[in-house]
Amino acid sequence: MMKQPLLLDLYQLTMAQGYFREGKQDVQASFTYSFRENPFGGGFAIFAGIEEMRKQLSGWGFSEKEKHWLASIKAEDGTDLFGADFLDWLEVQRANFDLAAAPEGSIVFAREPLVRVTGPLISCQLLETILMNRLNFETLIATKAARCYVAAGGDPVLEFGLRRAQGPDGGISASRAAYVGGCSATSNLEAARNFGIPVAGTHAHSWVMAHDSEKEAFEAWTRSSANNSVLLVDTYDSLKGIAQAIEAGAALQASGGTFAGIRLDSGDLAWLSKRARKMLDAAGLGHAKIYASNDLDEYTISSLKGQGALIDSWGVGTRLATGGTQSALGGVYKMTALKKDAASPWEPKIKVSDQAIKTSTPGVQGVRRYFNEKGRPIGDMIYDLENPPAADEQATIIDPHDMTRRKSFAPDFKSAELLQPQLKDGIDVAPARDLHEIRETALSNLAALDRSHLRFMQPHRYPVGLERSLFEKQLEMIIAHKSI
Repeated sequence: MMKQPLLLDLYQLTMAQGYFREGKQDVQASFTYSFRENPFGGGFAIFAGIEEMRKQLSGWGFSEKEKHWLASIKAEDGTDLFGADFLDWLEVQRANFDLAAAPEGSIVFAREPLVRVTGPLISCQLLETILMNRLNFETLIATKAARCYVAAGGDPVLEFGLRRAQGPDGGISASRAAYVGGCSATSNLEAARNFGIPVAGTHAHSWVMAHDSEKEAFEAWTRSSANNSVLLVDTYDSLKGIAQAIEAGAALQASGGTFAGIRLDSGDLAWLSKRARKMLDAAGLGHAKIYASNDLDEYTISSLKGQGALIDSWGVGTRLATGGTQSALGGVYKMTALKKDAASPWEPKIKVSDQAIKTSTPGVQGVRRYFNEKGRPIGDMIYDLENPPAADEQATIIDPHDMTRRKSFAPDFKSAELLQPQLKDGIDVAPARDLHEIRETALSNLAALDRSHLRFMQPHRYPVGLERSLFEKQLEMIIAHKSI
């Protein structure tokens, strides 16, 4: 059975019952998942969560246990909310939808389909919350991690956010997504065990406080953890702590061990790192690394790098695992086409709004990504699979929110389909990918993207638009609905 089959909102089941009552069990639908704005005011996102989503959808369906619980729910008037006939029908339903999505770890952008779900209307509708719940959160955190990775400029970024994450489930998902986005390791042992993520960690201030002196604490740590000898130096006074750590580290080296380094967790990290580096080098401990933590994010890392901080590794916690300044990704799941049954033609559907950003794109959609001669992505075209652009003609994309923003691609431009088959009639058809491979996809995608899209302040806007005929169809439908 699908894991947590009731991880959905009530309206999805009441709508499903409504469709059932209307005899729409054979109506086919196409839905897309996308987000409206790039997170954190940035120029990109890292798509994450789809591999776990596929596992969650394996064995899609409701058991006798869920059926009986649903039968106990009462409506406003005290009668059963769900009819026995609907629940009996629901219990025997199994995965019967197709799902295509961008590969996990892909660089993606606002207002383009990242997932396309096609199949029976009721099945597609029931996937809405479970799909959005996972993809919204993991894409948000993977993107935050990628921004920290970019800011660190090749230095390792360690994820330390479990203690302040959004509960146990949120903490595990955050650690996974952070690794996808570029973090090198996590302190979260459960996530490390589940996903094979490397682990990292030092000791807490309480270790120092549990001993009679900082000197004694550091000596005890190098004895008990000689193979993991990173010393936290700011329990009382950072400069004195650095000196005490150097003394303990030198003794460890003299006994044949290896002193790994120190961690700075408060104060002026740029100034302290420079002083620490001089002190370590002067003591013959040039190999020892300087780790830093203390409410870091991409902005503080970038600022410290700009100040010439001599930090080798960055521990990022709360502002990564929680999303920091952005609590949620604005992902949406919209119906884009319907047909009466499997043999009927598709009828495009559109949601029209006074807010242009909330107007949806009609049709069963695909996304084609174009590349320049260096292999850099240069534009994404959203098109109707029922009316694709001719392969031997120039393709033009138009921004539906600013029709003056256009870009054309010659027929000889290299391109690739962004949305790849994941499930076919509910059966997993995509090759298995482990988390390390997904992370490498994200890092290679980041390396290929033009730096102008990676900057934090006023990033250059990556071209995403509708293929010309789809743009015209959308405009025609908007005008038709507005005139009603």
